[in-house]
Amino acid sequence: MSDWVFPQELQPRPEELPFDLHEVLRSVVALRAEVPEDAFTASVLGTERTGNAVLIRQDGLLLTIGYLITEAESIWLTGIDGTVVPGHPLAFDYATGFGLVLPLGQLPLPMLARGSASTVGTGSRVIAISHGGMGHALDTRVIAKREFAGYWEYVLDEALFTAPAHPHWSGAALIDDSGKLLGIGSLLVQEQQAKEKIEANMFVPIDLLEPILDEMSTTGRPTHAPRPWLGMYTMEMQGHLVVSGLAEQGPAARAGVRPGDLILQVAGEPVSGLAHLFRSIWRLGPVGTDVPLTLARGGAQPEVRVRSADRNDFLRKPLRH
Repeated sequence: MSDWVFPQELQPRPEELPFDLHEVLRSVVALRAEVPEDAFTASVLGTERTGNAVLIRQDGLLLTIGYLITEAESIWLTGIDGTVVPGHPLAFDYATGFGLVLPLGQLPLPMLARGSASTVGTGSRVIAISHGGMGHALDTRVIAKREFAGYWEYVLDEALFTAPAHPHWSGAALIDDSGKLLGIGSLLVQEQQAKEKIEANMFVPIDLLEPILDEMSTTGRPTHAPRPWLGMYTMEMQGHLVVSGLAEQGPAARAGVRPGDLILQVAGEPVSGLAHLFRSIWRLGPVGTDVPLTLARGGAQPEVRVRSADRNDFLRKPLRH
C-alpha cells in the first residue's frame, strides 16, 4: 500500500490548515485481515482483506469499515512508524457498516477527534486519508450528500460522496477543515456529474456511530434489533429490480427465489428502487417475519414467502480474548 504517492497538486498543504495534519496522519493505521476459506463471506469479500482503521479513543479503540473484519480469523495493524500489532475484531454493525477493532498491543498513536457530517455540504473541501503519511492524503471535495442503497440489503439515509476518489478507500478517514473525523470510507462508486460519469468515494458519516458506540464496544453488537435479512443480492437494471445472486443456504435461496427473478411486490405492494425494496421488507416485522414476494420469472409471476433471518447467525464469530 506504500509504493505510491499522490502528485503534489492533489495533496493538502499543511501550512494552509488550522490543525496539525502530520498528527492527524498518525491516527490512521493499515489493517490486514485473514478470513478462512469456508467463511460465509469469503466467496464475496475474499479471504485476504486490506484497508485502514482510525484511532477514535484513548484506550486504543479503532474504527474501520466492517466488511474488512467480518469473520476475520486474524488481524494485523501497522502504524505509520512501522509498528505492527495483532488486532481483535470487536464488533460489526450491519445497519451502519462500521466495524471496531481492539489492538492487542501498544500502538503509539494520537486519537482523532470526531466531528459531524452536518458541518459540510456539497462543494465543501475535505481530506481523505489512508495509511502511509502525506503521500496518501488527498485534497478532495464533497460532491453529494444523499441516500445510498447497496445490493447486500443496506441503506443509509444520507451518505457522503467525494471526488476525486481515493484509490485506497476501505476504512479511510474523511477529515474536515478543522481536522475532525467526518466519515469512514466504504466504496468506490460512479457518480453522474454534468454529462459524464466520474469515480467517487462513498463515506459512512461518523454521526451514525455516536448512538451505538458504547454498546458495540462493550457487548460486540449495537443496541438496536437486527434487521430482517433475506440473503438476496438485488440490482437496479433498466428500471427493474433484478435478483443478481443469492447467499448460499440463505432464506431467499431456501424459499425458491432464483437469480434473474424480477421483484415486483413486497406483501402485495409494488416496490421501486433498492431503498424502497429493503425498507418495505424491514417494516413488515422483526427477524423471523415471513416476507411475501411477487416475482416475475419468464412469463409467470410466482409468489414466494421468505422467512427472514438474522444475517449474523450465518457468520463465524470472533474468538473472545
